[in-house]
Amino acid sequence: RAINHRLIKKSKMMFLRLAFCFLLSITTDALVTPGNHQQQLQKNAVEVNNDRRSFLQNAAIITTGGLLVGGSGPAFASGGATAGKYTTIPIAKRRYYGRVQEAVHEFLLMGPAIVKGDTTDITVQRFFDVTATVIVEAKRQDINGQCTKKDGQCKGREIRDSRWNDMKASMYLLGNAFRINQTRAPDNLPTVKAAKAYFKEMDEIEKLVVKKPKKNDTTIAKKYLKCLDILDGYLDLVELPPTESG
Repeated sequence: RAINHRLIKKSKMMFLRLAFCFLLSITTDALVTPGNHQQQLQKNAVEVNNDRRSFLQNAAIITTGGLLVGGSGPAFASGGATAGKYTTIPIAKRRYYGRVQEAVHEFLLMGPAIVKGDTTDITVQRFFDVTATVIVEAKRQDINGQCTKKDGQCKGREIRDSRWNDMKASMYLLGNAFRINQTRAPDNLPTVKAAKAYFKEMDEIEKLVVKKPKKNDTTIAKKYLKCLDILDGYLDLVELPPTESG
């Protein structure tokens, strides 16, 4: 009861302040010069709006018996269906679409050599080469153009890996974003399931290419076609064009 009494008293003060600001805005409008008229109106509007917001928040606390917690912090999504649909997925698309599409392009470039059974071909070997692809470019580490390191080396180092490893990472992260709520485990998502099925088949191809490259491998073409079918299913789930589009 004491809390409600204080809140009612505070709300009355807020109401009086709101009325005062309104009267002040009327009297001030008559005194300001024409050149500053628009600026003064904007300032008064902001003050009145802030007071009105505070008044409404306190009124809401009173009507709910003090159960509603008022605050002026930023609003965040609840983490439900709308969070996944309207924030997580668009951000994931911007981050990973380009990487996935580039990996798909290089995967398709292997096709002609794979069909021939030639796993020694440069396009096949490069796809799995952990030194062939720059994943993160080197960045300078100087401060305001001045290198402060004792050895004078401020260029930084680039991060390299295989296109295949980057494809696995980007496909998983992109697939993980396609969830309808935040409580569902990632491994239960259709997108992640499709990605893992693709990884499983491609890991077998990687072993054949890295450990036992051949000019006439008669088994790898069938594995490649199976990967192609699974990949098309994944691309459809994450709203990307099919492999036949290039």
